[in-house]
Parts: sequence; C-alpha cells; structure tokens
Amino acid sequence: MKRSSAGLAAFLLAIAMSAPTALAQQQPDKVKSGTESDVSAVGNRKVGHGWDMYSIQREIALGKQLSQEVEKTSKLVNDPVIVAYVNKVGQNLVRNSDAQVPFTIKVIDDEHINAFALPGGFFYVNTGVILHADEEAELAGVMAHEIAHVAARHATRNATKGNIIQIASIPLIMALPGTMVGYGIYEGLNLAIPMTYLKFTRDAEREADYLGLQYMYKAGYDPNAFVAFFEKVEAEEKKQPGTIPKIFDSHPPTPDRVVAAQKEISTILPARPEYIVTTSEFDQVKQRLIRLESGEKIQEARDGGGRPSLQTKAEQKQAKSQQQQGQQGQGDDNAPVLKRRP
Repeated sequence: MKRSSAGLAAFLLAIAMSAPTALAQQQPDKVKSGTESDVSAVGNRKVGHGWDMYSIQREIALGKQLSQEVEKTSKLVNDPVIVAYVNKVGQNLVRNSDAQVPFTIKVIDDEHINAFALPGGFFYVNTGVILHADEEAELAGVMAHEIAHVAARHATRNATKGNIIQIASIPLIMALPGTMVGYGIYEGLNLAIPMTYLKFTRDAEREADYLGLQYMYKAGYDPNAFVAFFEKVEAEEKKQPGTIPKIFDSHPPTPDRVVAAQKEISTILPARPEYIVTTSEFDQVKQRLIRLESGEKIQEARDGGGRPSLQTKAEQKQAKSQQQQGQQGQGDDNAPVLKRRP
C-alpha cells in the first residue's frame, strides 16, 4: 500500500507540474484556422480547454460564493451612470470574446490600479483604473485582459492543479500523523489553494495579454492603447511604489509584456484604417467620478471636524482638461473618436 500511494503521489505531481499552458511567444507567425492566433474565430475556438475538475456550473457557483466574500470587505460604487457605463464597455468585450459564462460587472471604490475577474464571470473594476486611464480604449484593454482570464479558465485550471498537489501530498501527511511537520504541510496547502483564484502564473498572464488584445481589437478598440496603459502603469509604479497591488507580483515584467503585445499587434492582428480610441461618454463618466470622489473627501473632512481638502495644481489642471474634453463631446454622448493607424 505504501508503494502504491507513493507511486500515485509521484504520478499526480508530475502531471500537475507539466500541465501545458498556451504562451504568446509560442504562437506561430502563420495563423492557423481555429487556433488562438485566429482572430476571426474568436468565440468559436477551444480556449480554456484542458484538464479542469470544475464544470461550468460549478465554476459559476464558486465565483458567486467568492464574490460574496469580496463584497463583504469592499466599498462598491452605486452611482448608476458610472456602473452602467463600465458594464456596457465590459459586456461589449464579453460579446467579442471566447468566454462561455455570463458576466456580472461591478465597480469598487479604490484608488489602486486594479481589476480582477473571479471564476464564473464575477468581474470587479477599481475606480483607480478609470481615473488613471486617458481613453476608453485603455480601460477596455484592462477589462479585456481580465475577461481573457475567465475565457481561458485560468482560475479553475490553477485550482485543479492545486487540488492534485493536495491529493498527491496526502501520503506524506499520513506518514507524519500528529506531528507539527505534517500539520504545517496541511495548513500550508489550505492557505495556498484560495490564492489560485486571483494570482496567476506568468504564463497565464501572457496568455491573458494575448487573448485580451484580440478581444479589444474584435470590439473595435485600438490595441495600442493596451501598450500605452501598461507603459503608464510602469511609470506610475516607479514614481509611487505600491500603486499596483502585491497580488500582481506574478505578472511578467511590464517591458516584456509591452514587447509581446507589440509583436502580436504587428503579426496576427490585421491592420484596420480606424479604431475606437475614446468616447465623450468616457470623459463625462471620468469627470463624474472625480466630482463624486472629491465630494466624498470634502464631506469626510467636515464630518471629522477638519477643513475641506484642496486640490493640488496638478489635480486642478487635470480636472480642467478633462472638463474641456467632456464639453467638446457633448454634442453626441456616445460618439467614438476614431484614430487612423499611421
């Protein structure tokens, strides 16, 4: 029995460690029909297929359970205009993706540049993403990346690997009954498994970049906005360390992601004469969010007996610029700004 258990453990661990992951760098230059490189086949490709112990129904149930935990500790934005706009952008990307689950999209009041999608399509966007984006296409790029994680089923596939490792470790735990070593291994495994729903490997991040670019392209957005936003994030992180949550430590270095994205844009995304860059609706929603958050800060200062907070010159300049952009686009709230590829 001992030999059999040890053999099973080795077998399961070997499979878990060797499970294949699609990498952007491994995609062939020549697009093959129906593969992850075939943008025309988005929605009809075998994305997210592989060894997965979770059915779609179980994945949705799991995501719903996790979303309830997220919302217990998060402050959601309830402004109907902001929520409806972010949902509209997200649902348009979902329709142009390989996702097989419906999406529930909500906005979290948090200044950090962060967005995450739980298993089953429960998707959260921080206000920090909207405030740091200069164009709708940049917001769309961040959202498309997270939608790609769900389409590729990264969370449940990672959880499947975790379950396999946990099962494979049972013989080791059983061999050390009642000892602190055995208990420590057990506790370590239980603490590690939940993180698989939010923290992905670098390979998974590359695949999400690869697919996300296709989704935003398919929805009509300029894929170069994805590159622009991550270059901005890199600069922001250097200027103010901690802007990006620690949970993203597993992401590939930003320069590598930029190079890979540029390569994909030039090799597998057919050039278009025009792309959607932004809309006046984005400018108005961003301005609305700035006013909403400024009002809350002033109210908080008053409630605390302090003086209202004042904007810095840089913040005043940014707000004035955004207000002017919004006024220029008031003729048609939903009119996209088209950009020709040089």
